[in-house]
Amino acid sequence: MKKNASMLAVALSLSLSLSLLAGSTVAQDASPASAAAPSDTLKTIKDRGAIVLGVREASGSMSYSLGDGQYAGFHVELCQRVVAAIEKQVGRKVEVRYQNVTPLNRIPLVINGTVDLECGVTTNNVTRQRDVAFAVTAYVEEVRMAVKAQSNISSISQLAQKRVGTVSGTTSVQALRQHERASGADFQEVFGKDQPDTFLLLETDRIDAFVMDSQILAGLIARSRQPSDYRIVGEVLSVEPLALMMRRNDPAFKKLVDDTLKGMMKSGEMARVYDKWFMQPIPPTQIKINLPASESTQAAWANPNDKPKEEYRVK
Repeated sequence: MKKNASMLAVALSLSLSLSLLAGSTVAQDASPASAAAPSDTLKTIKDRGAIVLGVREASGSMSYSLGDGQYAGFHVELCQRVVAAIEKQVGRKVEVRYQNVTPLNRIPLVINGTVDLECGVTTNNVTRQRDVAFAVTAYVEEVRMAVKAQSNISSISQLAQKRVGTVSGTTSVQALRQHERASGADFQEVFGKDQPDTFLLLETDRIDAFVMDSQILAGLIARSRQPSDYRIVGEVLSVEPLALMMRRNDPAFKKLVDDTLKGMMKSGEMARVYDKWFMQPIPPTQIKINLPASESTQAAWANPNDKPKEEYRVK
């Protein structure tokens, strides 16, 4: 009898374990956003007396560290403008806390409530919209190519028999091959281990063109020994809307963020802030990126929207 009772207990224990395991598997497969409860970020910030901004250590003029726990950049300043609007809304001073994020942890940290507003360089796309929400786009990144100024290259149609460099693991050359004007252009791909390494290939004439995000190319050129030796040229190969990121299911917070940015776009303040970070000397080294706002970025200011990357079309 005792033996039967013991066997029954083991069976029940095994059945319970399998049930818990099955439940765990379902939870892992479920989208984080689908299981998330509606958020009230404004209430959380008011109760806490602080907001946590997700920032990047070194993402060009968009978001970077100044040291001593301070951060700066175009998207960082936009987030600071949002903080001012939040203080007005909740009727109290709000402490700003910075949380460094990476491409791997930025979305989970927003979803789990560690970060209230991400101010880095995240692309708004359909897949990510299932888990997080994005503000209206204030910056549209364009993939183009950098060449030596003395080069006669001004279009991707001139890349036949040329050496084209990009960073290992990126999709820039793939975007180049898919462009209609690259048809028939038989070029050699050369990969650098990172952005500075690939730019060094251009500096030392081991490649003829470097394909990458315009903002990154502009920053590398500005930091080079002779910035006048280089140009960013050619057709736009890929377009990516970069936007401030926040939790889903929080229409009140998204409206406040969007309204703040739309107000800046309408008044012309957005263009002035852009000029500050991309056309003027920036701290701490006082270099000038010299990257005028693209037509795509200006179009986003003229007609504010939170469209994902998939709705941008580049031939």
